[in-house]
Formats: sequence, structure tokens, C-alpha cells
Amino acid sequence: MTLPKLHVAVLMGGWSNERPVSLMSGEGVAKALESKGHKVTRIDMDREVAQRLAEAKPDVVFNALHGAPGEDGTVQGMMDLMGLTYTHSGLATSVIAIDKELTKQALVPHGVPMPGGRVVETETLFTKDPLPRPYVLKPVNEGSSVGVAIVTEEGNYGNPISREAKGPWQEFATLLAEPYIRGRELTTAVIGERALLVTELKPKSGFYDFDSKYTDGMTEHVCPADVPAEITEACKALALRAHQLLGCKGTSRSDFRWDDTQGVEGLFLLETNTQPGMTPLSLVPEQAKACGIEYPDLVEAIITEALADVKPHKATSP
Repeated sequence: MTLPKLHVAVLMGGWSNERPVSLMSGEGVAKALESKGHKVTRIDMDREVAQRLAEAKPDVVFNALHGAPGEDGTVQGMMDLMGLTYTHSGLATSVIAIDKELTKQALVPHGVPMPGGRVVETETLFTKDPLPRPYVLKPVNEGSSVGVAIVTEEGNYGNPISREAKGPWQEFATLLAEPYIRGRELTTAVIGERALLVTELKPKSGFYDFDSKYTDGMTEHVCPADVPAEITEACKALALRAHQLLGCKGTSRSDFRWDDTQGVEGLFLLETNTQPGMTPLSLVPEQAKACGIEYPDLVEAIITEALADVKPHKATSP
């Protein structure tokens, strides 16, 4: 499908913890579209977003938002009601994929390996550990490793966790507790129905948290990852399976932990991101480039899939 010259509204910013990343993603997308000759309206989302979209009257909306409410189904539902065509996943997929517990319920019964664990009330952490240490605590519905804490025997959070210790328990009423999986951080992007590559992420210190993801020089990206062929194929197969089972559109990125002492049995999918970053440090553009897809072409490919899903209206009898 060759794209005609379009009017694209690029929706970015918002008020989630990931606002700075969204602004970078949105600006990158806008410049790429302009380089291809498209008309672009940049919209930094505020509470008047519906009115601003209605006034813009775009052919398609490129959703470059990260986190709630742009990635959790809220904005998708609004655009559905407005009859707008938009990129990335729709309402139902967005609701499920941003919630790590709902994602497990959707994927694990179909054979996708994910860590065990459970949702816990934050207050209980100050009395006893929900799982044997080491374990991971994370918000149920945040992305970009926002609010992730690894609780170890020798850590400085206390035992039990201290209320005064800095961590996600100071921000969220409930948290997801999962067993800590030792090993390596891997990720695979999917565009349309194609899983691209596997990238290994090697933070220079600590783990692959928000700062490591978006601060230049803090994480080494090994693309393609130096892992056995069976691990590469497993990551690609699982990422595509998750993309399909969840009903993702456009692009997604699945993140894995791999215990390299256990072979394929040590590979676990952590989450599938339905609106992965499009910044200069982002993993999807990096994998696409390694596959010969330049950034502007990647952006157009995402828009092409959104337009392909548009069904013509049937004429109604008077």
C-alpha cells in the first residue's frame, strides 16, 4: 500500500510518568512524516484533546502517547467514539496489555511462559514478604520499568520493607509481586505480522530501569543479541504469539528475562508493550533499522496498517 499525502495528527505528551518519552517519540514521528511530505499537526494532549482533534480533522492519528490514559484504552475509546482512525492497538487490547495481571490471564493459558506471582496490597509489605527473596515488585499498569524494585536479602529496603524506604510502595496501593528471574534482559519488536530481531540490554549499573532506558550511554544495546539460535527463534515466536493473542496492531515490543543456565526453559515473557517508544534510543526503530527499515518508512508502515483496518461505510436505504 503506497501512502498518499496525508494529514496526520501526532498525539503526544499527556500527563503520565512517561510524558518526556512521549514528547520525544512524538517529535521524532512528526519530523519523519514531514520528511515524507505529509501534513502534521502536533497535539500535546491536555483535557481538551477531543476538541483539538475535532478541529484538526486529520486523516489519521498517530498515537505516540505512553502510559495512561493514552495507552490503557481511555484515549482509544474516545477516538473510537469520534470515528477517528488511529495507529497502534485498539481499546480492548490496550486495556488488557497495560495490565500485567490481565496479560498473564490472556497469554499463559495459551502456553506463553510468564513469571508467577500475585497482586498484593502495599500495606502488607510492611509486615511480611509476599514471596521468598529475591523478588520483584512493580505497578500493575505502568510501563518503561516505572516503579520497579528488586527486593533482595542484602538490599537496603529493610526486612520487612520499611515504610520510609524509597520505592513503589510509596506511590501505589497495590503492586504485582513476581519471583526474580536471574539472567539476561532480551526484547523483540513486532511490526505487523513480522517479528524482527532480538536485542540484549546490558545496563552499565543496576538493572534496566526508566533511567537506564532513556539516558544515553547508560545501557548497551546488543542488536542482534549474541544468544543461541534457539533462543532467538523462541523470543521471536513468543513475541509474535503475544502480539496476535492480545490483538496488537501496528507495532509492539515484548520484553523477556532469560536464565541462560536453563536454555529455552529459562525464557520468560515479562510484558508486551503496545505503544513502544519511538525516540532515538528506542528499541523498535533500532531493530527496524537493523532489518533495513529506515525510521520514516517504519512510521509510514505503522500508519499503513492503521489505514488498512478502515472499513468503508455501507450506504443505507432511505
